[in-house]
Amino acid sequence: MKKSYGSKEASAGLDAKLPGINTFPNHYRKYEIVIEIPEFTSVCPRTGLPDFGKIMIKYQPRKLCLELKSLKIYMLAYRNLGIFNENAVNRILEDIVSVCRPVWAEVAGDFNPRGGTNISVIARYPRAAKKLRAGI
Repeated sequence: MKKSYGSKEASAGLDAKLPGINTFPNHYRKYEIVIEIPEFTSVCPRTGLPDFGKIMIKYQPRKLCLELKSLKIYMLAYRNLGIFNENAVNRILEDIVSVCRPVWAEVAGDFNPRGGTNISVIARYPRAAKKLRAGI
């Protein structure tokens, strides 16, 4: 018998209160910032088991840059948070975009295998326009 996840697990962690990310003024144009967090951890909301992975943030700043100390504190808050990997990556992207409004941004999560399966998740801003196919 197949067990499916309910909306409780699927939305776990999306509305959790996390520390704020600070910014500082950007003084240059048209360059890219890459930030790696090699020891990202969170918790599977279904099993309670830890998830480990690497998060890479790439963005082109507009008027503001992310301040690294507050970003580190923000990322550490995921350590005990029950959230699916897909949701964590997308939430990180949305939180970054909301505080610094970059020209573009990408958050990639490469998660360690658990049970013989690993997952990589990439979320980009601006989000691609939604395309509808007939019958979907």
